[in-house]
Amino acid sequence: MKGKIKFYFTGVFGHGRYSGNQLATFVNAGSLEEREMQQIAREINFSETTFILSDTKRNNGYDIRIFTPLTEVEFAGHPVLGTAFIIQKYMLDKPVDEIILNLKIGQIPVRIPRVKEGETLFWMKQMEPKFYTTFNSRSLIPVLGIHKTDFDLRYPIEEISTGLPHIIVPLNSLDALKRIRINREKYDELIRTTQSKIILAFSPESYSPDQQIAVRVFPLSLGISEDAATGSGNGCLAAFLLKHRYFSSDAIDIVVGQGYELGRQSLLHLRAKRENDVYQIEVGGRVIPIAEGTWS
Repeated sequence: MKGKIKFYFTGVFGHGRYSGNQLATFVNAGSLEEREMQQIAREINFSETTFILSDTKRNNGYDIRIFTPLTEVEFAGHPVLGTAFIIQKYMLDKPVDEIILNLKIGQIPVRIPRVKEGETLFWMKQMEPKFYTTFNSRSLIPVLGIHKTDFDLRYPIEEISTGLPHIIVPLNSLDALKRIRINREKYDELIRTTQSKIILAFSPESYSPDQQIAVRVFPLSLGISEDAATGSGNGCLAAFLLKHRYFSSDAIDIVVGQGYELGRQSLLHLRAKRENDVYQIEVGGRVIPIAEGTWS
């Protein structure tokens, strides 16, 4: 490892200092080899760790790489918002309205509205959704450990991607969502046959009156039993809600609660609309600085 590299810890989609999904971001990390990035991500053991390769733009954006403890990923939601926050707060001389990140999957813009009071929400634009396989509830019952009556049978279980594919599972109640216990053997059997390796289950009953949806996300394939806040997954959820007119509308502006079962309460804001089968989806949230240091 060459020299000392500055890093920052943040809580993404949080509403308090120790809420949201934890993220470690390393700046000017282009001197690190891929194996060193993977080793750092494994040692930190957050759901993802990001590396900003340079403070110099390329094609109007900043090159970043994202690693889970097990592998590099092409795209993930909370690392994108958290990394844009670090660039805005620590790398730029003055505020900007948009920061573009260059990921392996392509360029992702993050919008940063100016506000006079309160915390700024960072908004990440999702890619146009892709819709894959649908399932019936029988295939998910042994994976999730819940009953057939817990599923909202008005809607399919569906694989969707707005950058990172998820299996979206609609449930009837918050009680059903809380009772999920993943069977690892059945989970592994399922994902061997699917485009997606991550399960997102949701309920129209939420943890708090200021939320419209409650969510739990299970990315066991990435070495994480459950995620505290998942921007990419909630982008897929927004596409699902619009496609199936879940709220009887072609536009949504809602708040999602996630991470409550982990003790890391997270709030994710979804703004999306569908017009002539064209989707415009944004996932927003707060980013809270926690700590900083030097890695050597």
